Amino acid sequence: MNSAIRKVAIAAMVMVVALLLQLTWVQVFRADDLRADARNTRMLLDEYSRQRGQITAGGRVLAMSLPSEGRYEFVRTYPTDPVAFGPTVGYYSLQFATSGIEQSQDAFLSGSDPRLLSQRISGLISGRTPQGGSVELTLDPVAQEVAYSALQRGAGQGPVVGSVAAVRPSTGEVLALASSPSFDPNSLSSQEQTVRAQEMARIEQSPDRPLLNHATQQSLPPGSTMKVITTAAALEQGVGPDTPVSGADRTLLPGTATYLENYAGQSCGGGTVTLRTAFELSCNVPFVELSQQIGAEAFTEMSEKFGVDGTRPEDFGIPVAPSGLGQMEDAAQLAMSSIGQSDVRMTTLQNAMVAATVSNGGVRMEPQLIRSLTAPDLSVVEGFTPEDDGRALTDEQAGTLTELMVGAEANAAGSGGSIPGVTIASKTGTAEHGVDSSDSIPYTWYIAFVPGQDVAVAVAIESGPGITRDTVGSTYAAPIGREVLGALLGGPG
Repeated sequence: MNSAIRKVAIAAMVMVVALLLQLTWVQVFRADDLRADARNTRMLLDEYSRQRGQITAGGRVLAMSLPSEGRYEFVRTYPTDPVAFGPTVGYYSLQFATSGIEQSQDAFLSGSDPRLLSQRISGLISGRTPQGGSVELTLDPVAQEVAYSALQRGAGQGPVVGSVAAVRPSTGEVLALASSPSFDPNSLSSQEQTVRAQEMARIEQSPDRPLLNHATQQSLPPGSTMKVITTAAALEQGVGPDTPVSGADRTLLPGTATYLENYAGQSCGGGTVTLRTAFELSCNVPFVELSQQIGAEAFTEMSEKFGVDGTRPEDFGIPVAPSGLGQMEDAAQLAMSSIGQSDVRMTTLQNAMVAATVSNGGVRMEPQLIRSLTAPDLSVVEGFTPEDDGRALTDEQAGTLTELMVGAEANAAGSGGSIPGVTIASKTGTAEHGVDSSDSIPYTWYIAFVPGQDVAVAVAIESGPGITRDTVGSTYAAPIGREVLGALLGGPG
């Protein structure tokens, strides 16, 4: 064999070996990743021949697969107020793959999860049509619908951009995750290409990202709601409700020549006031000065105890953005962080957990969205178990902070009503943002719980009609939060 032929033969052999190695890599080592890839429409085509499991909450079916008269054997439908649940439940689309619970629990819902192997084998033997398992969520459907409707009404001027998260403090169960704007999963999951395309085109034209779950994926500066954590850190160092603090209208930002004022230049009484008064009036100056007494280490430690630590809840079921303090390199950043500005960021879910931790006697629970996973034969494959995330406060400290929050609610209620006969503990927040905060509309917050009733809520409003530079948490976010609390307590809301 001459050298030219030998070289060609060797090159061909090398290419064949390389091809075999590549095929082995793709078919063996990357098989699971490719199968789970949301862009793999071939898997969706195969799965449309199976009856996908249901997604339920509070006895209502949020997602189910029904026999289809079209090209595919089954069609995915969302029978219960689909837009209200959209960002959390997600969609299951032939064209746009999956999102939300539909994505995170795809293997279980489609029946390919290893935990359903025995079910698949018994179905194969008996000749039954393949079925997926079902997922039950912790959501309270009534509270979810009330929360979403309240976001759509805004202040009577139309839908706002924002979110609501409600939780059960003693267990961490998430009772509501409402996000506005939203989308219609029925349209995205339609078997009609034109219907799917029209809905996605509407979504893509919106600057407010309807596919984003604003309750879990949007981290915002929390403003004065952060004073709950700052106060907790102060209580741990022996400060009490009647401890004297500054009632000045402004103070020098530590380490700078810049003066910091109370929000909108409001008065805190002047001279010396108590921490109780400063908390109820939400004055910035005393908390900025307290932060220097607390120190960066103690402030950071307390924030981490409340879950503001840059991590995400494990196995929550849908994507969650981290909540954290960001960089805190000097005294000025500590001061601004103590009032929820600088680099502090929280999701609405995380801020609901702050209120829930105080409500639960200072013990923080891991937030839970999935109550159970059930096999096609209705046996429970995995059930909900509350997970303790540690103690942030003593019972006494939690009681003191509850007392202060009840006072703050009484101060704020005049701007947005109350729930008759119900005592609420709350804190409002108004967070400036942007390069020049004077040119931007602030984010407004409300976090609250009902002492002794095991419900807590957080509301974050980003923008919307009727919201101006003068809008504050007590006038816009608070009424929405109280309406959701009313629904959770079984009232008219």
